[in-house]
Amino acid sequence: MGNVSLIGLLEAEEGRYVSGEEISRKLNVSRTAIWKQVRKLEADGYEIEAVPRLGYRLTGKPSRLTVRELLPKLNTKRFGKQLKLLDVVPSTQDELRNMAEDGAEEGTLVIAEQQTSGRGRMGRHWVSPSGKGVWMSLLLRPPVPLPLTPQLTLLAAVALSRAISRLVKVEIGIKWPNDLLVGGKKISGILLESAAEDERLRYVVVGMGISANLDPEDYPDDLLAKAVSLKMASGSEVDRGELIASILSEFEGLYDLYLEQGFEPIRSLWEAHAVTLGRTTVLHTPQGAIEGIPRELDAMGGLRVEQADGSYRTVYSAEIGNGNT
Repeated sequence: MGNVSLIGLLEAEEGRYVSGEEISRKLNVSRTAIWKQVRKLEADGYEIEAVPRLGYRLTGKPSRLTVRELLPKLNTKRFGKQLKLLDVVPSTQDELRNMAEDGAEEGTLVIAEQQTSGRGRMGRHWVSPSGKGVWMSLLLRPPVPLPLTPQLTLLAAVALSRAISRLVKVEIGIKWPNDLLVGGKKISGILLESAAEDERLRYVVVGMGISANLDPEDYPDDLLAKAVSLKMASGSEVDRGELIASILSEFEGLYDLYLEQGFEPIRSLWEAHAVTLGRTTVLHTPQGAIEGIPRELDAMGGLRVEQADGSYRTVYSAEIGNGNT
């Protein structure tokens, strides 16, 4: 029994209950097979109510992104114009990196309805259920030296923060270097992976995971205390197509500004959105833990931290470790 057969039957009843006996008869399958298929459909984002003696009824369907609906929303010149939309993929990062090696042009975008092996910074698993969020990767080919890569990470955080705030009534703060927080809980993850040759970037794959319409039950218990979705934070569902269009528009504008004017305008915007600055914290760096007060970004994109003795130290890679931000 395929998804289409059962879904077609339930959709035809327009929200009314269909008994297990009727489904069994019409589709020529066992009650056990029906139940297994219902569970599979629920895993794909369908909402099916099962009531003893009444049967099954469809109460909700996953929102599906389509290229036909998405492209007219885009007001960008390059970003997203080359678009690959997938249903289920291990990781949009891996998919786009392969395309980049094959010569894909800057601005190419890969979006997945679901990732089975989505990852965040430090190799962490990223929760990305079907139809509930924005899981995508964007290809950049910036004409900048390799040491400036951290600046692109900060640029991505600013772009997402501004784009989401424009569309959804939530107050977003950036935690070093690029975690987006709402009420102290993580709303989005950004992962940049680059390929270089002779100290010059060949390309950068910008992975973005935005928890748009996840419900509390979509999160493992251990994540609920530190993660939240836009739907949970704002109280209303987010149009994922509009969100993607907003992100790409903001990202392209800031990226072009960066290529024209350098890092300074990006630095100012990041500092304005940051929740990391001005409070005592512990930063876990590859060289060990540092306690101090992050004050500002330097011209390269490093975080300048004032230590207890009044001296400053600049870090380029660190995890904030005390929960203050």
